[in-house]
Amino acid sequence: MQVELLTLRTTGDRVRSVPLPEIGGKGLFTKELEDALREGRAHFAVHSLKDLPTELPDGLLLACVPPREDPRDVWVSRDGKRLVELPRQARVGTSSLRRAAQLRRLRADLAIVPLRGNLNTRLRKLREGALDAIVLAAAGMHRMGLGNEITEYFPPETLCPAVGQGALGIEARAADAETLEHLAALEDPWARLTVTAERALLKHLGGGCQVPIAASSTRQDDRIALTALVVRPDGSELVQGTELGPAGSANLQGEAAIRMAEALGRAAAERLLAQGAGPILASLAQEPSPFPTPQTP
Repeated sequence: MQVELLTLRTTGDRVRSVPLPEIGGKGLFTKELEDALREGRAHFAVHSLKDLPTELPDGLLLACVPPREDPRDVWVSRDGKRLVELPRQARVGTSSLRRAAQLRRLRADLAIVPLRGNLNTRLRKLREGALDAIVLAAAGMHRMGLGNEITEYFPPETLCPAVGQGALGIEARAADAETLEHLAALEDPWARLTVTAERALLKHLGGGCQVPIAASSTRQDDRIALTALVVRPDGSELVQGTELGPAGSANLQGEAAIRMAEALGRAAAERLLAQGAGPILASLAQEPSPFPTPQTP
């Protein structure tokens, strides 16, 4: 099979001088790819699943989820210092409200600096000395062969990752049976199970990839466990809970797995809402950005 790569730049790629939460809207990294699908210029699109909105355009579907990379966040510091070792007012770069909010709960004394650009750009800004450390996804570092530059891995209970983090999502036209048949060979049942539960949580809460909602899926014996949280952007308030799937849920596949995972995600969302997540989410539109005025590090 011959495959031609069609490289596209999205809104999120082009607008790098503004923190993502201030750009607003959904699909910042997906719209141009979906346009190419609908127009027939591409057979399928490969996304970082955490950037893919939970509501897909009519006629498109999540064709497959390949094996998931490490979903954790990582700490990369300029001089090898771990999070607990940084001095007060050290400058830490991130473009994520979710990461910034959780970092503020761990170290309220740090200066959180908005940081945009691709992985190499972010690492370059760190090396140039304007930042003391940055927070990135382990998956991106591993895929780029940069795992040796990681200073520290954050366990999910310390810094909970984004919904779908570490997973790729391959999107295709629902009517393109031939392409869907080819892509089915890349499907990983456990990856599909976990991201389905996490995305159902996100959808039920009405959040997007730029809302401080986090989730982590793990196995507990033969059950899937979904831990999720909602945190106020300034880190002042957090609600968190864990929902367990039924016995044998970690081993389900096919339509039964999809139904169970969606129900698990909704149940986890309801647990958070019962604990007070609703007012936090409702206040996001009224609160000023927790990031300072964008600067070029």
